[in-house]
Amino acid sequence: MNTKSKVVSRELLVPFILITSLFSLWGFANDITNPMVAAFKTVMEISNAKAALIQFAFYGGYATMAIPAALYVKRYSYKKGILVGLGLYALGALLFYPAAKYEVFEFFLLSLYILTFGLAFLETTANPYILSMGDEETATRRLNLAQSFNPMGSLLGMFVASNFILTSLQSDVRNDAGDLVFTTLSAAEKAAIRTHDLAVIRDPYIMLGFVVIAMLLVIFFFKMPKRKDPDHTIHAMDTFRRLIANVKYREGVIAQVFYVAAQIMCWTFIIQYAENLGINKATAQNYNIIAMGIFLSSRFISTMLMKYLNSRLLLTAFAIGGFVLTMGVIFIQGMAGLYCLIGVSAFMSLMFPTIYGIALEGLGEDATLGAAGLVMAIVGGALMPPLQGAIIDLGTVAGLPAVNFSFILPLICFVIIAIYGYRTLKVHL
Repeated sequence: MNTKSKVVSRELLVPFILITSLFSLWGFANDITNPMVAAFKTVMEISNAKAALIQFAFYGGYATMAIPAALYVKRYSYKKGILVGLGLYALGALLFYPAAKYEVFEFFLLSLYILTFGLAFLETTANPYILSMGDEETATRRLNLAQSFNPMGSLLGMFVASNFILTSLQSDVRNDAGDLVFTTLSAAEKAAIRTHDLAVIRDPYIMLGFVVIAMLLVIFFFKMPKRKDPDHTIHAMDTFRRLIANVKYREGVIAQVFYVAAQIMCWTFIIQYAENLGINKATAQNYNIIAMGIFLSSRFISTMLMKYLNSRLLLTAFAIGGFVLTMGVIFIQGMAGLYCLIGVSAFMSLMFPTIYGIALEGLGEDATLGAAGLVMAIVGGALMPPLQGAIIDLGTVAGLPAVNFSFILPLICFVIIAIYGYRTLKVHL
């Protein structure tokens, strides 16, 4: 393997940094939103399954908008795609103001749905843009480097959720026996607390909306490099047929569906897992922050390892590692199981960009729509969390706490990712 090729050339360094900053922006949105499942469950007095519709709306927006975003980028440019994405992102965030005013759960779902229209544009555009900023042989390393900044935004989102949202929720106050006080209050008292708590949830999203607008203005006025191919004609059906016939790409999309599902389930329901051990939401979110710190460190380490080891081998090995630790999450009751759940993040760290890079290898002109398919795969984060929430609502399954048993879903996901890694290593050469 040639280790001398530059990951990013000097002349593209500033555009690379600007586009890489977008990875932090959508990481923030992802991980300030994950804990909101537990928060809305309490304050809106709904089931785990219904609260998990937060993830259905959030990740469903990707599935809805990924292909339109890819077609738009193909027709116009990477820069215009990013500007549209930032505009939709800001709009969705700012819609949290009327959602909190009217105190309607479905309004919050709509706001997140629109917000992720913007994220679909950003991810569909930014990922192939990063891949194009240099030699193809360093493309996967370059994307892993850019994606390494995604967990930085995620960590900030988790920090804000833990220290400015979850700790301020009056609905999560418990008595000396550890029971929620909120459930014992009158309707009028609950209404006052609900108004307070929804405002607490609202404010970080409003501030986020203004940050996104500022980023939009920076990129609007900065001269960004154009993609190498000037062809803006769209031959969508021909491209779709070629993509569907490409086995490595097709299996990559499937693997990405299951990876995103595993990631979102592990990070969303760590709070419920910890609560089952008697830990409150704010403290449980701190464990999520530790998991993200491990994820971030492992992302940088795995990016470095890719300089010397085959990325397909690393993907297979990390999927097996995720499988082993998830077995511990299911069958070990107590803090050791929680530690296993935290440790799973180390093995998830390289999966998204590595599957993405491998699946897009050699696609050429088809890469833009191919990227859309891989962004649509984020729908895995919409489909499986409500199912896991429904399992958790059962209380006990097969003699295990239902929250433990529910992690059989991420376990299945890691099996599928390991199979894809092995097939790319031995079959799709």
